Amino acid sequence: MAQCTAPSRGHRSSAAAANCPACGGRARYYGSGYGYSSGYRSSGISYSGGGGSSSGVRPRWSKPGSGVSYTAAQVLSLTPIRDTIEAKAATQPDLRDCFLCHAWDDRQGMAKQLHELLEAAGVKVWFSEKDLGLGVPMMRAIDKGLANSRIGLVLVTPAFLAKLGKESVSEKELSALLAGNQLVPIVHGTTYTALREVSPLLASRSGLDTAEESISEIAGKIAELVAITATA
Repeated sequence: MAQCTAPSRGHRSSAAAANCPACGGRARYYGSGYGYSSGYRSSGISYSGGGGSSSGVRPRWSKPGSGVSYTAAQVLSLTPIRDTIEAKAATQPDLRDCFLCHAWDDRQGMAKQLHELLEAAGVKVWFSEKDLGLGVPMMRAIDKGLANSRIGLVLVTPAFLAKLGKESVSEKELSALLAGNQLVPIVHGTTYTALREVSPLLASRSGLDTAEESISEIAGKIAELVAITATA
């Protein structure tokens, strides 16, 4: 009998569920677990096509004619984040779009690449390499970045996991971000299974994964998620 891959791989997208030998596309990811359903409904989802294709799933914040495609699971997990963005935009319009949390070792690698892609797309990002001035205590700058951003992006890499269990800036960032619906994990070079072993709380927040789509596609989703002027 074919075994379900969810416990080891996680059905974090419709593609992952479809490739599961046991579920054959019947599984859908829900929050920190997984379940089975013949249908999928959410107030943040509309379907422009049939057959359950991810290209037919469109969130309410997606622009008309947008080429950005989502899975139903992504829309489900990102809808509360969008609610937070809209609420903060209405009451605190001067906040930056997002705060990028990353391991120090990734500052010149994937973190820098993601930052550059977001900035090129018009997203206002708090980024340590740019926003930490000489002589400014890091913890004070981190507090300022969190207080002045609508949401946080956590870049989960092997370097990040290595430091996550220790007392570090990452722990402080995560404790603040996890207090509300303002956190989007982005997994790169590792898995949600590995993250769950280090931080079950963070792993319970479904997000985006470079194993399933490119960092450019992920940046496009984030840019559309935080855009307010075209949809508000």
